[in-house]
Amino acid sequence: MTPATSLFTPVEADLRLLADNLIQLVGTDHPILYAAAKHLFGAGGKRIRPAIVLLVSRATMSEDITTRHRRLAEITEMIHTASLVHDDVVDESNERRGVPTIHSLFGNRVAVLAGDFFFAQSSWHLANLDNLEVVKLLSQVLMDFAVGEIQQGLNRFDASITIDTYLQKNYYKTATLFANSAKAAAVLSEVSAETAERLYCYGRDIGLAFQIVDDILDFTSSSEALGKPAGSDLKSGTLTAPVLYALEEKPALFMLIEREFAQSGDLEQALALISDSQGIARARELAAHHAKLAVEHLVDLPYSESRQALINMTDFALSRLY
Repeated sequence: MTPATSLFTPVEADLRLLADNLIQLVGTDHPILYAAAKHLFGAGGKRIRPAIVLLVSRATMSEDITTRHRRLAEITEMIHTASLVHDDVVDESNERRGVPTIHSLFGNRVAVLAGDFFFAQSSWHLANLDNLEVVKLLSQVLMDFAVGEIQQGLNRFDASITIDTYLQKNYYKTATLFANSAKAAAVLSEVSAETAERLYCYGRDIGLAFQIVDDILDFTSSSEALGKPAGSDLKSGTLTAPVLYALEEKPALFMLIEREFAQSGDLEQALALISDSQGIARARELAAHHAKLAVEHLVDLPYSESRQALINMTDFALSRLY
């Protein structure tokens, strides 16, 4: 198992700068928003997305990375954080990774406005990169997030959705930021269009792998490790890969899902059926498939410590299952 911290060795100093800059980007003009930013950005987290931006930047530059590469990494983390603030409001989550959510501390109104503010701040800093292609790439992410959230809402408790529909939703909600920010970093490095596209594909597939693993952990990890109740996605009607695969084996699951676990013991029965199926094992195979594809997109990139770290990132994504 590769710990996340060792993966980041080539960009460790870059990430320290990023952590210092994030809160400053928000500014002190709005005390509540500043307090929210300090709480969010001070909570740490793995910083996977900005790390990938910085690793792609270093893997595609023969010289040192630029201030625009660094700012792109900061924008990426700000967009990700803004999306989490809104997700927690929609999901009515009081904790994330054991830390109180913004809406549980400040209320829904402030949480929604804080998320909006972070999105607006990221857009402003994005425009100041003065690169239209990069602006388009990250603006697409903002649109995709909204589409993904709507799609997830419309598909609640819909046991007829396909794995393809599930993966499309995962792209909109998660992988789009990995994909488009990786490509944006490559664009800032002025690589060929083909190389930029391959890095987009790397981001897409590693983003899908990360999300599938998260969806598996919702069934296999403890509530303490998750920072939220285990099985909470299923309870809310979000049907993920383990459920969709289990449905192919366990017809009894359909009835439980269709009545939205309305009767006492329904959720526990559903969890037992999923555990007794090949759903989780097949979901692991799906995650491994996308991790393998991600590595294949890097084969033409010249060897460097950063390229190797991007490859190792795929192992880390899967290692969280064991």
